[in-house]
Amino acid sequence: MNKAIIVDRLTKNFDVSERQPGIKGSISSIFSPVKRKIKALNGVSFSVQPGELVGFIGPNGAGKTTTLKILSGLLFPSSGFVSVLDFDPWEKSHDFLKQISLVMGQKNQLWWDLPVIESFELNKAIYGISDRDYQKNLDELVSLLDVSKFLKTQVRKLSLGQRMKMELIAALIYKPKVLFLDEPTIGLDLVAQQNLRDFIYEYNQKNEATILLTSHNMNDLVDLARRVIVIDEGKIIFDGILEELTEKFAKEKIIKATLSSEDDIKKLDQIGFVKKYSFPEVTISVPRQTVAMAASELLQNFPVTDLTIEEVPIEDVIRKVFKGGLK
Repeated sequence: MNKAIIVDRLTKNFDVSERQPGIKGSISSIFSPVKRKIKALNGVSFSVQPGELVGFIGPNGAGKTTTLKILSGLLFPSSGFVSVLDFDPWEKSHDFLKQISLVMGQKNQLWWDLPVIESFELNKAIYGISDRDYQKNLDELVSLLDVSKFLKTQVRKLSLGQRMKMELIAALIYKPKVLFLDEPTIGLDLVAQQNLRDFIYEYNQKNEATILLTSHNMNDLVDLARRVIVIDEGKIIFDGILEELTEKFAKEKIIKATLSSEDDIKKLDQIGFVKKYSFPEVTISVPRQTVAMAASELLQNFPVTDLTIEEVPIEDVIRKVFKGGLK
């Protein structure tokens, strides 16, 4: 197995019924529905190496969750080729299901009215884990996430952060080789988010697990993913190192200068867009192709004592990704 995940020209179409306006339209929609085809995925191709942790990002409705559901066998594709650990996911073979796990933020897989430990023991039986391996895995996961005192608590009595940790334990108790994480930190406070990120990183490093992570939390991506795949309207528009997003999609650069005397801000507007001016510091955004000329004009025409040229912060680029603003 050279690659843990292979996706080649994957497409997924959904037929959606359109409801007509008015009473007559509503009745007509029931007996003679008009259907419209939506292409959720349109020729998606990528691969992931064993042990790689990849961020899979894009705006809402871009096709992220649909892709994860196909990779985990929950959805059947309209066309294309998919392989996960050399298995066809939609065949849902027992050997395949024992090696993958899908965790979706705020989607509950634990038994709501049972103590957490009983859900873990149920997974032990479902996945045929030996007593020895179960106890070893449980002790390790509970220790990493620091949740030993909540094991006998009913799931419905846990906070969201506590429950998400338990969801991860339930998903990892059988040590899957491939982990699909769909918004794992959604709804968590800042401390819980960081604890979960630390855990995901450590699990990936310690177990050499392959992880595909979707998230709208910029810190998840910056902290965890070196490589990101950006999907928009069902198509891959970027696949590469996280920092390269800036070079590809940021159309401007940032000039930061220190001035020795105050100047008219309107004169600075002639150089570029003034993002911030608080004497003696000024921050100006300029088009990438004119940054050298802008810096030269600034040095020649203003009392500059210090000047740096920087890339747009990666967080700003990711924010544009989430808003679908990379076209």
